[in-house]
Amino acid sequence: PGSVSAAFQEHLRHLGLQDFPCGLGSWNKSCRNARSSPRAEAAGLEEAVPPGEETPEALLELLRDQRSPWALPPDCSPQDRLLREVAVLAPELLRGSRVFQAVKSLRILDKGVEEVDEGLLRFQQLEELILSANHISRVTSAHLPRTLKVLELCYNAVDDLQGLCAQPPPELQHLGLRCNRLCGPSQEKHLTVDFWPNLVSLDLSFNSLTDLLGLVSQLSTLQNLRILVLQGNPLALIPAYRGFLVDSLPKLSILDDIHIWPDERQQFQGLARQPELTRSEARVVVSIGEMKGLPDPKASQQPKVGPEGPVITYSYCVTYEF
Repeated sequence: PGSVSAAFQEHLRHLGLQDFPCGLGSWNKSCRNARSSPRAEAAGLEEAVPPGEETPEALLELLRDQRSPWALPPDCSPQDRLLREVAVLAPELLRGSRVFQAVKSLRILDKGVEEVDEGLLRFQQLEELILSANHISRVTSAHLPRTLKVLELCYNAVDDLQGLCAQPPPELQHLGLRCNRLCGPSQEKHLTVDFWPNLVSLDLSFNSLTDLLGLVSQLSTLQNLRILVLQGNPLALIPAYRGFLVDSLPKLSILDDIHIWPDERQQFQGLARQPELTRSEARVVVSIGEMKGLPDPKASQQPKVGPEGPVITYSYCVTYEF
């Protein structure tokens, strides 16, 4: 599927919310009718389950028992488990467009999604959206529910934040952009409090950001930022990289998955006032210890010819990409 909406519909078909043991059918027909009867509800009556039908408890057991053919895999999301159980206990809540109201967390991983379409606006209660490992290059913020608090776009092809920052969700607390194609210095201007007033966690690791001074000047406006991940960017090769960030962002608690302790903050005190230390260059020394799969010239058999026989030359080329 090319869009998030199409991927979600495919996911619903996989969950089978209208199929046994979920949904409405002959396996729970009497129970549904009794529950929907105002007279039975007012009297608190519980009718016996007719032969051939199942109780809600028995149907739930088929979902939860890992030996059952209808059980979800152990690594499925809590949201999927919740939807399946609601489809047993109150399947009428998930009929038609109602299913969109029941979803607070949506995870669509590695499904070939290319477009974040406006169909997402149907999820009026959505708080967490995980779209990692797809083929998304642009995000239109007008298509994102305003209720979002977590947005993960890791391992995609996002190379520009302008569309995402046009009308970003105002309550967003975590933004994950790990392993995309962001490159500076044009993107730093989109990472300010004007766009993300409640951002607590930001993951920009393994992109192509190079302007440490420009990035810090923008991130310093994010007063709620506590977790920052920048490792894997060229700017992380600068010798004073960590110290400069620690001193420049005093409210930061975790940098590159490492907690910032008071003694470290004291150690780097004053670096923020020495921007000349953050020179935008670095030297990398690479040593090759062993190479496999290449012919060894010493092991080659020399042709049986005279002293002026043919000369065999081997050439090897090693390429590094940063």
